[in-house]
Amino acid sequence: MSSALTDLCRYPIVQAPMAGGTSGPQLAAAVSEAGGLGFLAAGYKTADGMYNEIKQLRGLTGQPFGVNLFMPQPALTDPSAVEVYRHQLAGEAAWYETPLGDPDSGGDDNYDAKLAVLLEDPVPAVSFTFGCPTRDTLDAFAGVGTYTVVTVTTPEEAQAAQWAGADAVCVQGVEAGGHQSTHRDDPQTDGAGIGLLSLVSQVRETVQIPIVATGGLMRGSQIAAVLAAGAEAAQLGTAFLVCPESGASPLHKQALTNPLFVRTALTRAFSGRPARGLVNRFMREHGPYAPAAYPQVHYLTAGLRKAAAKAGDAQGMALWAGQGHRMARELPAGRLVRLLAEELDAARTAVSTGSTQ
Repeated sequence: MSSALTDLCRYPIVQAPMAGGTSGPQLAAAVSEAGGLGFLAAGYKTADGMYNEIKQLRGLTGQPFGVNLFMPQPALTDPSAVEVYRHQLAGEAAWYETPLGDPDSGGDDNYDAKLAVLLEDPVPAVSFTFGCPTRDTLDAFAGVGTYTVVTVTTPEEAQAAQWAGADAVCVQGVEAGGHQSTHRDDPQTDGAGIGLLSLVSQVRETVQIPIVATGGLMRGSQIAAVLAAGAEAAQLGTAFLVCPESGASPLHKQALTNPLFVRTALTRAFSGRPARGLVNRFMREHGPYAPAAYPQVHYLTAGLRKAAAKAGDAQGMALWAGQGHRMARELPAGRLVRLLAEELDAARTAVSTGSTQ
């Protein structure tokens, strides 16, 4: 591990920032206290909401932690596509007895206000999703001592992040649960994502800054594999989703190992951006028709997803999950960090001694 990452966490284990209430202060604190790097997900929150969670987290731990921001998205080129999708979802609104949401609720995710808060009252690390900040923004964070990480899905995006001045890149393989963090949402590239080990190797040959690898990682042996491929740390999301400190709904947690949900797929059905989740009725029925319109579709379907959860209907929820979801272990987050570290040590020892056990 590079010295900067070593300063942030004892183990090369980062808890992924999962937006929508999953990655809150309790989960981040438990991970950081155990020697990993916990992350708050600021996506879909107001600047005040983010600041309040930071205050809560600081009250729970004195260890380093990070905050994740969503980059503002470009204006839609075809708003009519969202209106067509609204009509297609009319039956869902009637079934769940809830109105469809306002697709224009917030395209910039309060980005500038969040930047102002984080620059005025700095946190140890900030990561970015759905794009790369400007050099001025990254330089400003460097000036207040904040470690910056840009999430990337291609070697070209990683190079752009290095040129802009990021301290590290989080390399996201196509196996990852939740949204694919492409910097440009192009429907022509749907399904063309790169597997994590191949992507880490390609990015390692492209940039000189540290790499955090993420996508489908559930065991310490997998962490050992991405470290051997050139990463300095591994980021895990689905592995922490079932922890008691996670804010995910009980239905979502149960679905990860429920034999009814046998596979994952990338879909635009819930948010308008490719995201990996457990295949359910909503995804099968609406995925083929969902437009490339993020975050408009996210806000359009928000009420439906909440109503489905309230009704106990997992078939109408966005069940984000990585490809390793069946390997989820329902453990306290701190215990999971320590177990992953033990498995990582065992894997390294096996390699160094030539063991096949």
